[in-house]
Amino acid sequence: MKGENQIFGIRAVIEAIRSGKTMDKLFIQKGLQGELARELSTIIKKEGISFSYVPVEKLNRLTRKNHQGVVALTSPIEFHDLENLVLQVVESGETPLFLILDQLSDVRNFGAIIRTAECTGVHGIIIQKKGGAPVSADTVKTSAGAIFKIPICKVDHIKDALFYLQGSGIQIIAATEKASGNIYDLDLTIPSAIIMGSEGKGISNSVLKLVDQQAKLPMYGEIASLNVSVACGVFLYETIRQRL
Repeated sequence: MKGENQIFGIRAVIEAIRSGKTMDKLFIQKGLQGELARELSTIIKKEGISFSYVPVEKLNRLTRKNHQGVVALTSPIEFHDLENLVLQVVESGETPLFLILDQLSDVRNFGAIIRTAECTGVHGIIIQKKGGAPVSADTVKTSAGAIFKIPICKVDHIKDALFYLQGSGIQIIAATEKASGNIYDLDLTIPSAIIMGSEGKGISNSVLKLVDQQAKLPMYGEIASLNVSVACGVFLYETIRQRL
């Protein structure tokens, strides 16, 4: 886990959670007992933090320090508040462009998308707290440092983010192979947020029901889909082309 921020020890992890630190991964020794362990269990359930029970050997490989059966890996960045960010962008006078990632799971795809988003002037990337790729050392590396230059917002539920964006006058566009129309039918000159789905399942059906537009990329080969980071790049550069 080189390059990632580690916190070890039960009390230290509890205090980090209470202070609002974002936990990307939390490893707890199988069979961990005691009052502090119960306190940790209570707080991670309350905060909805995902964790894994692992053998002590796994923890010993993560750190040689006295971990007391708990090691947490924290995010290398601070996340932004979605409502504040949208307000700032709207007040700036620029035409909003946001990117929403629905359960994207591969950290390298995540990093590549962040890099392209920064290059294309995306105002912010929105991800869900649970289920998606973590902001890890691999994400930072693949983004070529772009992750430190573009705001990233973590939300409890993608659906809530959609409602807020729509209420702020921003159209929601789903990039999906299920669409009947293609990307070149869209008007991307108006305030927009583009949703990209996970590598395997695409955008969830419950999210698709809430979007304003759906669009796909024209495909002429035998392979039915593009890598998600490549597809994302096409959508973002078509947005630039229209806005130039």
